[in-house]
Amino acid sequence: MEASYSSSTLNRHSPHLGQDKDHEHAQIFELGLEDARVDESYIPQSRTSRALRRLQSAHPGFYRKATRLVNYVRGPSPTVELPEPEPWILALRFRDRQYGVPLETRLIRWTSPLTVPWLFALLGAAYIVGLAFFSRAQSFLVPSESFIGCTSTYWSANAGCGLDGLACAPFENSTFDFRCPAQCKSVDLLNPRTVGDEQVVFQPLIVGGGDDLSTYRGDSFICAAALQAGLISNSRGGCGTISLTGNFTNFLPRTANGLSSIGFPTVFPLSYRFSPSSPFSHCSDLRNDALVMNVLVTVILVLLLRPKPVVIFWCLVCIGFWHVTLFSQPRSDPPDLADAFGTFLPALFICYAFWRLAFRFVMPIFVTKMPIEAAILYLGPYWVTVLTNLTFDKIPIDRLTAEDIKAQPGGITALIIIIVVVLVLVVNQARVIRKTGWLPYYVGWYIIGGLVVLSIAFLPTLHLRIHHYIIAMVLIPGTAFPTRVSALIQGFLLGLFLSGAAAYGFDSILQTAAQLRRDATIGTDLPAFLTNATTYNSAVPWQNQTILWSPLPSDESWDGFVLLVDDVERYVGAALNFSFASLQQGIPHFFRLALTDSGDTGDFTKAALLWPNGTWVDPLPGPS
Repeated sequence: MEASYSSSTLNRHSPHLGQDKDHEHAQIFELGLEDARVDESYIPQSRTSRALRRLQSAHPGFYRKATRLVNYVRGPSPTVELPEPEPWILALRFRDRQYGVPLETRLIRWTSPLTVPWLFALLGAAYIVGLAFFSRAQSFLVPSESFIGCTSTYWSANAGCGLDGLACAPFENSTFDFRCPAQCKSVDLLNPRTVGDEQVVFQPLIVGGGDDLSTYRGDSFICAAALQAGLISNSRGGCGTISLTGNFTNFLPRTANGLSSIGFPTVFPLSYRFSPSSPFSHCSDLRNDALVMNVLVTVILVLLLRPKPVVIFWCLVCIGFWHVTLFSQPRSDPPDLADAFGTFLPALFICYAFWRLAFRFVMPIFVTKMPIEAAILYLGPYWVTVLTNLTFDKIPIDRLTAEDIKAQPGGITALIIIIVVVLVLVVNQARVIRKTGWLPYYVGWYIIGGLVVLSIAFLPTLHLRIHHYIIAMVLIPGTAFPTRVSALIQGFLLGLFLSGAAAYGFDSILQTAAQLRRDATIGTDLPAFLTNATTYNSAVPWQNQTILWSPLPSDESWDGFVLLVDDVERYVGAALNFSFASLQQGIPHFFRLALTDSGDTGDFTKAALLWPNGTWVDPLPGPS
């Protein structure tokens, strides 16, 4: 019987039939017959090939290492198709026999009646009603002008209240009804603030409160002071009434309710006390109640109702964004909904890219086959990073800038730990991606992105700042591979993106030094006191005493001076002295001096101190 062959079969088994020599040579190489003898005159030599041959002959060791690296990055041939993770089976041992309990399979079977669409629609309607109730009770039953933030004060730092503090008047005979949010206890000063001759940083600013009437200096954080006084709670916030009491001398330190204040031994023009009564009835911060509701809804979605994975994804996006916006980290109190919707729409477009690039390749596997693991791997990290203001609160890094990291104790150590953890995860993902043959593609794009970031980082007058949402956008594309680690990272990064976007918006990756500085010192020239411990003469009558300082620098544009006495601006001008005639005798006084340029104030010196017994203490070097 005569056998019949297709043309492709003939060509595969008999390469010399119907082919020229170039095709023959190409087929030999494809078959991996390295010992075949090929006439190289038939192989065209490109410029790249000639350059590689010259490199191989000139630097054979480097060529071998580079070749091995390139081959490693390319991955195995043929590439590996990653297997889908299999459901975890609980293994139990009883009387030398082992039993397997397929929890995932049983949960899917037992809860299959709950996966009908009408139950999901019912949950959605109930959630919207519940969210509206919590949001109304949280933010819209107290007058908006009564809401204050955790760092609200009556008095601005340094010269912020103007000459004699008149810009912060009135100083007395005034009351104010306020409502504080929850969780103000951990809101600290992130730049040093000078009080007298002390520097306060990395703790709430509270001055005084130790006297019998619990009197606080006017620049104390109102909510932190109310917490220390026991008027409100950290978990629920609360309401109160402030009474301004004007001039007060000798603010005493106090430690109560987990907060410590510092003392101030001299006079200050603005002080306040708290009244225990409040005119408002809706004073409890409901963020914890809303959190319980939101966590419960996400667990029900993943474990019980199990709609399509894309539906679960969008539910997580919306729930996380609005929880941050309305409850955990609103940008203002009450929340500005117009501002929130201005961020929400671009956030949805970015999250759509997340779904297309990564989530659609991983989430459906876990949601449909392993709902228990989906709840653990996605919801656990997701809620950890949605609540970054709580979960990352004790990490001594506020912003990924060199100045902030150096300023906080333990910041460098924390950064090293974070970098190590990220590198371990990146290496793991690279190992997985390499198996699929996609590593060169990812490496190429990340190199291009890194070069772009590196180039813009050196733009003049601008500083690179990596925000929450940028970290998520950079790393999420590398999680598009069906592993448990990818699922865990996706949940973590999705929450991080939503927390950053909802709480802070899409700030620029490049910011000016002024935008990053907050209220820190700016590095300007410092004036010098001529009065010092040697030249001060305590025998001169108080009314005739003056403090002296050196003239303006001749090679700079400075045109005057600002003098703070006891942290209050008492002089602005070009004179080189200040009389004590207006100061109260018999109490300590603190003096700090700064240069001015057309109304702009430079850094202040550290405080010089004059004790009531006539002892002058020179200021320490450096700004304040």
